[in-house]
This record gives sequence, structure tokens and C-alpha cells, in this order.
Amino acid sequence: MGKAQPTILSCVFVLVFGVVLFYIGTDGFQAYTAETARVNRLIDHQPAFPDVILEDSFGRKYNITEFKEKYVFITFLYTACTTVCPQLEYNMSKVYDRLPEKYIGDDIVFLSISFDPERDGPGTLDKYKDYFHSDGEAWRMARIPDPKELIRLLDEFGVIVIPDGNGNFAHNSAFYLVDKKGNLIDVLDYTKVEEAAAELKAILEKEEGD
Repeated sequence: MGKAQPTILSCVFVLVFGVVLFYIGTDGFQAYTAETARVNRLIDHQPAFPDVILEDSFGRKYNITEFKEKYVFITFLYTACTTVCPQLEYNMSKVYDRLPEKYIGDDIVFLSISFDPERDGPGTLDKYKDYFHSDGEAWRMARIPDPKELIRLLDEFGVIVIPDGNGNFAHNSAFYLVDKKGNLIDVLDYTKVEEAAAELKAILEKEEGD
């Protein structure tokens, strides 16, 4: 019996230590996966959209101040993707369709950003946008031609992009909401269209009422 006590105490210590590590690693039990914890940190930090140059499907170049005093609803994709990207953009189109028309373009714009700028030039983006009925104005598709600027944006917004060496990428997918000051204020599950549309509508209606 005398030898059992240290073993029990050791087990208790290991259990408590493990719980503490889990608490720290999951932002105080608020997150149960690394991805959720990453999103929570982004929302808490609210990083600014960096000063990078976008080139859209019409070949126009500008930075985020193009959308000054507007919310920007963002996705990250590459047009050669045959897995999640088409569904991501389709769901984005459904969010777009669910918002009152009076807000579209005036109070909020939609922006799909390619992280494959070598292949996704303006011509490719112009064709791709038509699959989802993007008008190129209230919903724009663009690339960031400068690789260093692209990496800066992906890092700031926690977008993970890993090339597989065969022209494809492993990447995470979400809806990103940037406020009128250019700060990231929310990261939304792209599979939950109704919830995303409801959140945007509530924000826009509150702005209208203030």
C-alpha cells in the first residue's frame, strides 16, 4: 500500500498538468481545435488589412482604401481548385443574394482574392467570376501580383496556403469580414450561409439605425 500513494499522486499531478496545458492551448476551453483557437486569436487581435496592391478582373489596381467606409466580405481561393473553392464561392454568392440590395456596393462589397497570382491574371479571374454571377464591382475578384505583399496579407489574416508541387494548394477556407476602418473583425464558417448572411444584415441594419 505504501508504494501506491506516490503512483496516485503522480497520476493526479500529470492529470492536472494536462488540464492546465489544454486550458492554455485552447484559449481557456473556448476552443477545442487548433483552427478554432487560431480564429479566436484573429478576432481578438483584429489585424488591419495591410497596404497591398490588388489587381482585379478588369485589370484595375488599387489598395484597400478603394473600399473606404464600406465593409468588405472576403474569401481566399485559386481558380484551378477543384475541391473546396467552388463551394466556397458558391456559398459566398448565396450570402450575397440574401442581403438587401440597398446595402450591396454602397455599405458592403464582396472581394474574392486569389493566392495563385501567376495563373490567376485578370483574364482568368474575369472568366471565373462569371461562374458565380459576380459583377466585378459590388463583388470583385482580384489577385495580389507582388508575392511578398501576398504573403504579408495571408500571414496577417491567418490564411494557410501550402503548395503541393503539382500546381495545387492545401488551404483553409472561411469568410473574412473587414470593417470600415480596414480591420478584420470576424472570421465565419463558410458552410453556414444563413448565419453569415444574418450577421451581415444585423451589422448593416445597426449602422443604418445609428
